Amino acid sequence: MDQTDRPNQKDAEALAEIFAELDGLIGLDEVKAQVRKTVNLIELGKAREKAGMPPLELTHHMVFTGHPGTGKTTVARIVGRIYKDIGLLKSGHLVEAERADLVAEYIGQTARKTKEVIDRAVDGVLFIDEAYSLAPVNVPNDFGNEAILTLVAEMEENRGRLVVIVAGYREEMEHMIGLNPGLKSRFKTFIDFQDYSPAELFKILTHMASVAGNRFSPEAMNAASLLMESLDTGKKGFGNGRTVRTIFEEILARQGERLAGSGGKKVDVTIFEKEDIPEKGQMKFV
Repeated sequence: MDQTDRPNQKDAEALAEIFAELDGLIGLDEVKAQVRKTVNLIELGKAREKAGMPPLELTHHMVFTGHPGTGKTTVARIVGRIYKDIGLLKSGHLVEAERADLVAEYIGQTARKTKEVIDRAVDGVLFIDEAYSLAPVNVPNDFGNEAILTLVAEMEENRGRLVVIVAGYREEMEHMIGLNPGLKSRFKTFIDFQDYSPAELFKILTHMASVAGNRFSPEAMNAASLLMESLDTGKKGFGNGRTVRTIFEEILARQGERLAGSGGKKVDVTIFEKEDIPEKGQMKFV
């Protein structure tokens, strides 16, 4: 093998590993396909450049839409690693932010606060969750607009060194992007994160249990599956993976109560029993 081929092979293997991690996420089939499509376009642009063809006018910033707990932050982190591996970003690290990180309480402070966050994200990905909160409806003179203007200016200033991913509910995000021509021209890739199905929520729960060293008895498995079927999937505000995390923590708490009340009898803490599984009406799911 030619020595010059080895770095390329190593890069290809690293990229394949990252995509394998993406593919290993539960559900999100449309998201995975869109990420691959985006990467393929970037690679096509690089190939065209090598061939002396006119460059493709691509923007690498993205809008992630969907309900909470659907894996948007996880995918944003993977996108950063992919962008680093293909040479689009030097670092590919992820900086997470929300309104409180960008917007100050007093006039003239928001621009500086926003720029400080952006400076930490240069050469990587800035992920702004619930970004629509920067453009609240029917709130005149909100300082969020100053954050948006600063963001647009810094995206231009750091062109090629910064990728911004904004996330939130689709309707609210479309409203926000539509308010500012600078945002509209830069955010052209929308990736919609669908709610998990009951079967996918159950897979997430059993994965959490496996990581913690636990398994479900047949009766507990059936009760957990019925619980996933009863959840309000698809409704605005449903927490998806976050809800499953809350349920898992409740299961652990109930197992702890069962252990405490065992009266010294042996309890197999590796196994969740039916009484450890809450019913929908027994706790508030958020």
